[in-house]
Amino acid sequence: MADISQTFRTSIALPGLAATGALGAGVAAGLRVGDCVALWGDLGAGKTTLARAILQALGVREDVPSPTFTLVQSYETPHLAVSHYDLYRLKSAREMRELGFDDALLDGAVLVEWPERAPEALPPDALHVRLALQDGVRTARLTGPARWESLLHV
Repeated sequence: MADISQTFRTSIALPGLAATGALGAGVAAGLRVGDCVALWGDLGAGKTTLARAILQALGVREDVPSPTFTLVQSYETPHLAVSHYDLYRLKSAREMRELGFDDALLDGAVLVEWPERAPEALPPDALHVRLALQDGVRTARLTGPARWESLLHV
């Protein structure tokens, strides 16, 4: 695991899809094997939209649906393997093992929607992105290892 003694925190306004795409590209550029990006937010906050932007920036050209019903969707990108988890329907954090979460971290990076369903499964050096829509304005609050600060150019 990465050294998490220094923590990076910032807020970013996401006034439209272009801003979400730019954030997704920044996250994608920094992803490496073992990384976890936890996408927090209410229904409609933009979790799947940001996950889609990250995957598209990594070179995924196929449709990127929300894995609400499959729980996990895996992608082979030119850069690394990425597994996209949606934990909304998870009944127990123990199901994470059955979904291959630990193996996905060993083989590539993971994007996790609804991480509050299994917070104990997240690695301590995860990048947390908290998306909110308030008064028509979408924002992202990011918290994670200090290395993300330079990668995201914020």
